[in-house]
Amino acid sequence: MCGRFTLTATPAELEALTALLDLEDFPSRYNIAPTQPILMVIAGPRNEPGSNLPDRRALLVRWGLIPGWAKDPKDMPLLINARSETAAEKASFRAAMRHRRTLVPATGFYEWKRDGSKKSQPYFIRPRGGGIVMFGGLMETWSEPGGSEIDTGAILTTSANGAIAAIHDRMPVVIRPEDFARWLDCRFSEPRDVADLIRPVSPDYFEAIPISDKVNKVANTGPDIQAPATVGAEPTPVTKAPPKDDRQIELF
Repeated sequence: MCGRFTLTATPAELEALTALLDLEDFPSRYNIAPTQPILMVIAGPRNEPGSNLPDRRALLVRWGLIPGWAKDPKDMPLLINARSETAAEKASFRAAMRHRRTLVPATGFYEWKRDGSKKSQPYFIRPRGGGIVMFGGLMETWSEPGGSEIDTGAILTTSANGAIAAIHDRMPVVIRPEDFARWLDCRFSEPRDVADLIRPVSPDYFEAIPISDKVNKVANTGPDIQAPATVGAEPTPVTKAPPKDDRQIELF
């Protein structure tokens, strides 16, 4: 799952990674929460032959996908995550998985380790050495009865790798730079054509840093929430597959 994440890279860094052009400035965000706006990268209109202009664009969407067929969002659960293993078949995500696959830029995410009846220990999970990670995402535009439209989105998740499974059994899908084009190409690539991209990322990709419970409060949005905290024994990586979780969505 992914219930909170962070994006502290600069627009220039994101432009360089994704080949976006004229990306609007945005602030560092240390505690992005459900229902807030999140940045997504999508495939843009096809360029004219010979053009060297970027064919991707960025947009802000509400984190919490609303299917196009939904009559009233109040009657829907908050769809912040989509299980990648079943998204192509689920009614809520099927159309987006086929036609509106996206990239969600982040510099890390937060996860909480539950240990029996003890208080959950939060971790900041980021790429080793820092940098931007791109999560696989889905976008859907929902039309209100009055005619106005709202862009909404969800982050795809997969089974946790051996390093993260000691903290939680799910993790975001990571799309590598060499796979951006294929993932975003919804004109010619169906879900089955990109199924190989939704596997857990290698165990050495992320590092997990224990932090304080400041991150628990959405109102805490400063960099101090990522300060390392002293805890007991570190999570022990596991090698066996994590237990199956049939829930489609969940919050931390």
